[in-house]
Amino acid sequence: MCLERIAARRIQRGDATYLLKTCPAHGTYETLIWKGAPPFHDWKRPKKPTGPGVSKETPGRGCPFDCGLCPDHRQRSCTVVMEVTQRCNLRCPVCYADSGDTDGGDEAIESLITRIRQIRQKAGDCHIQLSGGEPTVREDLPELVSASREAGFSFVQINTNGIRLARKSAYAKTLKAAGLSSVFLQFDGTDDGVHRRLRGQPLMKEKLAAIAACEGAGIGVVLVSTLVPGVNTNQVGKILETGLSHSPTVRGVHFQPISYFGRFGGEPTEEMRLSLPQLMRQLERQSGGKVKVSHFKPPGCENPRCSFHANYVLTAASALLPLSRGGCCGEPETAETGAKRAISYVARQWAAPRVTAPAATEPLGSSSPDGAWRLESFIDRAATHTFTISAMAFMDAWNIDLERLRDCCIHVASPQGNLIPFCAYNLTATNGRGLYRTKTPPPGA
Repeated sequence: MCLERIAARRIQRGDATYLLKTCPAHGTYETLIWKGAPPFHDWKRPKKPTGPGVSKETPGRGCPFDCGLCPDHRQRSCTVVMEVTQRCNLRCPVCYADSGDTDGGDEAIESLITRIRQIRQKAGDCHIQLSGGEPTVREDLPELVSASREAGFSFVQINTNGIRLARKSAYAKTLKAAGLSSVFLQFDGTDDGVHRRLRGQPLMKEKLAAIAACEGAGIGVVLVSTLVPGVNTNQVGKILETGLSHSPTVRGVHFQPISYFGRFGGEPTEEMRLSLPQLMRQLERQSGGKVKVSHFKPPGCENPRCSFHANYVLTAASALLPLSRGGCCGEPETAETGAKRAISYVARQWAAPRVTAPAATEPLGSSSPDGAWRLESFIDRAATHTFTISAMAFMDAWNIDLERLRDCCIHVASPQGNLIPFCAYNLTATNGRGLYRTKTPPPGA
């Protein structure tokens, strides 16, 4: 893939939807984007675009080459990802950021704090995720968490492999004291075979220790699984059960079917793709019906074809009580409304529970003689044991769709101060050339 903008159209073949493109230099090719039920054309959520609050004034080549955000963008920021280092204490065979050992050094903390303030001014009321590389390799990460709070971010999250949280017992409490709300914990499977394949070494012990450290510190955890067909797609049920067994510290599981950018070579085949409806059905099958496809809903913030989610209460009998049913909405709402709802929900759900519910007189998991849940039991349990299951299908050079890209609400803050949709920022050609991501030395290094 050469990263040139070319025309594309969707074609239907049986129960599968493909994106068909023709490049003048590289010919015609097609990529699977959706397979099976719920059908592609039924998975929608009407929305009125509202656009970003602050946009780049003068687009040049147009989408996707002038992200900043440009005036053609149709959604504001919900979460801004800020990479605070390119260093990492792992060398994963799969990495969208192509991180690892580097001699370039880290950006100076003063420069990062200035950028955090600028992000708050540009993006407004949204969440910030401190990422990398591996953000915990910076000794001053607690100061960056504090600076994010001081800049006005009410929800601060780190994206981490969990190694330092596991090996430094007091580290989670230090981050909590600095104002950390949530940990996005890399969690690709429930055995070391998966971790060796995707991360290069056995890590199961560290993953569980990181969850325990967050529990002791009162930090909410979201398990984040990169799913690779033939490697760990047979473990989505086990990953879900692991998350549920550590509730309420673990607030949910978030699945990310692999996208082929960053540290990955070669053209992906159809067998290497996992579409969202395939994942929904795997979750239903592997959970033994505890989770059902009918529970899942399209998002109200980003493009409907980017993700799905379902919200539950975990009962005392280890059942999942769905809080909302799936399906697609009727009347359109503004993109701003969807973004505000998502921001509020994530802040409430992905952080640790703020209250300790008193022991219910009758635990949720039992019912009254007529089979109805007792209201008191439900309220007590829902105060602490809500749980989310979600997934996000990021795009790469083969399946990128500018219609979806213009609806993106997860933006990366570039070193130059621009807000760039996550998929555009990480887009790479087959030769490794990035559309936006560069290897230039960071300011103040």
